[in-house]
Amino acid sequence: MNETTSRFAIDFAIPPMPEQERMVEAVLFAAAAPLSSREIAERLPGGCDVPEALAGLRRRYEGRGVELRRLGEAWAFRTAGDLGFLMAREAVETRKLSRAAIETLAIIAYHQPVTRAEIEEIRGVSVSGGTIDLLMELGWVKFGRRRDTPGRPMTFVVTPGFLDHFGLESAGDLPGVAELRAAGLLDNRPAPGRPQPELPLDEDEA
Repeated sequence: MNETTSRFAIDFAIPPMPEQERMVEAVLFAAAAPLSSREIAERLPGGCDVPEALAGLRRRYEGRGVELRRLGEAWAFRTAGDLGFLMAREAVETRKLSRAAIETLAIIAYHQPVTRAEIEEIRGVSVSGGTIDLLMELGWVKFGRRRDTPGRPMTFVVTPGFLDHFGLESAGDLPGVAELRAAGLLDNRPAPGRPQPELPLDEDEA
């Protein structure tokens, strides 16, 4: 092996795992939004084991003020949950969701992928286009796949931004029915013929 070939091999050698973790750490800190494993891998040298690097990095940040969190298929550094109160002064409430928007968002989160007709069936009242538009503007809801049924209706699903905002790793981490009832988001009266609780109607839409 001549000197040129040797230098080429060194330059393109796979970095050791501690160095890979440092690279992933740097990429995530500099990112303006959560990144998927594929997006991270595109920024690293070829041959890097991104899942292993993420797992190691996540362990190193456990219990610290900043933690590495998985948000759906993406990853990002976020303030530890028990220290969120320290950020309260920085939070500014710009828009308050209506009851209709909250109910629609909850239905999409728990029943995704769900069509507009299914949302209306569960709520028992029509859903205005403005309600869904607002949720999409907030970046919490997006279009899913079309249903393979007559008319091929569009479905709706929640976004990684929704999971990020509410500190959820996946939709499976959503609160249970009892917690939603305690928060006033679900009615205690069961809907006729339905196992799930009925969502209360918005006064403006009843």
